[in-house]
Order: sequence, then structure tokens, then C-alpha cells
Amino acid sequence: MNMSYPVTLKNYRGGQVGVFFADVPEAISAGANQAEALDRAQDALTVALSGYIEDGRRLPVPGKAKRGQPTVVLPPRVAIKLAVHAAMGEQGITQARLGELLGIDGRQVRRILDLDHESKLSQLEAALAALGLRASVSVTKASSAATSIAV
Repeated sequence: MNMSYPVTLKNYRGGQVGVFFADVPEAISAGANQAEALDRAQDALTVALSGYIEDGRRLPVPGKAKRGQPTVVLPPRVAIKLAVHAAMGEQGITQARLGELLGIDGRQVRRILDLDHESKLSQLEAALAALGLRASVSVTKASSAATSIAV
């Protein structure tokens, strides 16, 4: 599952830079310069995608970036949690059923799906495994504008 979303930057008078996501229109942010705008864009994207989870909506699939278009990569832990959520939806697995598969209670499942909760990697890997998935990590050179690790 690709968790790198193309972003559109818009320069405003006074130097402000706006950030917009075609794939996630709810994610909007800005910064005093491009680097700050892209840094804030990651938080805006995470918050917007959290809203998708809360509303029970399918996660938007990232489009392909145009040549030279920057992308925002979600933090690895967030990307894994979103992958768990997406797989549950695709497979028709409820939170209760995932809890049964993992041998944990509903509160622990809710924490796994909570993008703000610092779940242990072992818990996330177990959730993926219960859904027939596994995570792999790709490490890439960070751009000067943003420092993110792609998952």
C-alpha cells in the first residue's frame, strides 16, 4: 500500500505557501516557506485520514505524482495503522473480529487503529499478520524540503 500522497503547493503574497492534496481534499495546510508548509502537510494529512477512519470511509488511494511534484510520506507507524484499517474494510473484518483473531479486547484494537496512539510495532505487525499482510520498509534519501521515511 502506497502511503505517499502528491501535494500541490501554492505561493501567496507575503511568502506564505499553501499545501493542498487532490486525493485528500480535507488536508490543507500552509507555512511561512515551502519546507515549513511540507512539514505541516504531514500533520494535516494524518489528521484528515484519521477523519476517514472515524467516519468509516474508505481511505483515498494516492494518485501518481507528476514530474517534479512533491509528495508527502506518512510516518511509518501511521502508514501501518492505515493499512490495518484498509485491510479490515476490504476483508469485512470488524474491530471485534480483529480482537478475537489477536486475542485482545476491543480497547486494544481501538488503540491499534488510533493514529495518535503510539502502538508497539509488534502489535501492528500482529494485526497485519491476522489480516494476511506484512509490512516492509523502504528507506530513501530525504529531500531537502522534508525528511520522511517511506513505508
